[in-house]
Amino acid sequence: MSSEFIFYIIIVLFVWEFILSKVLDYLNTKNWTNQLPKELEWIYDEEKYKKSMEYEKAKYKFSSITWIFTFIIMLLVLVFWWFWFLDDFVRNLSDNNILRALYFFWIIAFVQTIISLPISYYSTFVIEEKFGFNKMNKKLFFIDTLKTFILTIIIWWLLLALIVWLYELNQNSFWFYTWIVMTVFSVFMMMFYSSLIVPLFNKQTLLEDWELRTTIEDFANKVWFKLDNIYVIDWSKRSSKANAYFSGFWPKKRIVLYDTLIKDLTTKELVAVLAHEIGHYKRKHTLQMLVFSIIQTGFMLFILWLTLKYSEVSEALWAKQGSFWVWVVAFWILFTPISIILWLLWNVLSRKNEYQADEFSWENYDIESLKSALIKLSRNNLSNLRPHPVYEFFHYSHPTVLKRLKALDNLKK
Repeated sequence: MSSEFIFYIIIVLFVWEFILSKVLDYLNTKNWTNQLPKELEWIYDEEKYKKSMEYEKAKYKFSSITWIFTFIIMLLVLVFWWFWFLDDFVRNLSDNNILRALYFFWIIAFVQTIISLPISYYSTFVIEEKFGFNKMNKKLFFIDTLKTFILTIIIWWLLLALIVWLYELNQNSFWFYTWIVMTVFSVFMMMFYSSLIVPLFNKQTLLEDWELRTTIEDFANKVWFKLDNIYVIDWSKRSSKANAYFSGFWPKKRIVLYDTLIKDLTTKELVAVLAHEIGHYKRKHTLQMLVFSIIQTGFMLFILWLTLKYSEVSEALWAKQGSFWVWVVAFWILFTPISIILWLLWNVLSRKNEYQADEFSWENYDIESLKSALIKLSRNNLSNLRPHPVYEFFHYSHPTVLKRLKALDNLKK
């Protein structure tokens, strides 16, 4: 298979992914209505539903423009040999392949940040602001952007340097050792993300509401869930949207509540939401998804290793032989069909887990409190509860709240 033929495959896959995303977006618009659907009358009133539709339309219009813009830029990059120029540029900066790879991806990360910055700014200060979600000031926005960029550079610098070093050391087994490194990194991040990364952006404090804390601890003891700490995150300085999450393993597990969630929900509703989060742990969903991610990473690295035997892959983007960094870019696009399949499997498994966590909350706490919490969160976040089934299948990691409510009703029968 010639490098020219592989190049055409890359272009076709890139265009195909773009068309697929636009077709899915279009299908989703077919489910939009101006009138409040009967099945949503117990969740939304006319005014709130109208606002949720306006929010969906605003996001859709803006995302369509940005998708087309980024698609054209990337297509021009591929067609006009930009990766060849970048490869040639980093080769002149150093004779060390580790440094070459770092320079290559640093430049790409910098360009991506420059392109995404105005997009993120408009989304935050125009769309989110218009619908009352944004609570962030411009100073915080730019500080967050800078922190994210620096953190990404540092973390990926360490990982990438190690991966290129393993590749240089032993190409035959590099995929396996890289898999081990990525697995250790994934486990480490799952255990320490909340204690190491989150504090760089948000303040986390121990829950001080003793009545709420006691109620949560009583429930945790009832279901034999060892809970050492309950944290509250100051999310209200960025957004009015509410959430809660469970993170970590073993002694590092913790429950984190958004301060906006505490503000919006009653004590019983909060405990019902936490019962759902504990359900994920009790049903071993966190471990299950970690294992899935590890297997997926190993499979991807193995396929990458197989393609490394063919110099035509990197030459398809006009790079010189031995340009491991360009190889990775070409492979990432060629891997698109498989990555979409893996993503769909992930979403299917994730949606199943959400139903099971809801069932755990139903079995061990109060079903009506969970239902009222889900309804409040949907209203406050202006959620689209009637996406097109195909769009939902591709994009939703959680079932819609409407489906979750119906599933909870079926559990009572």
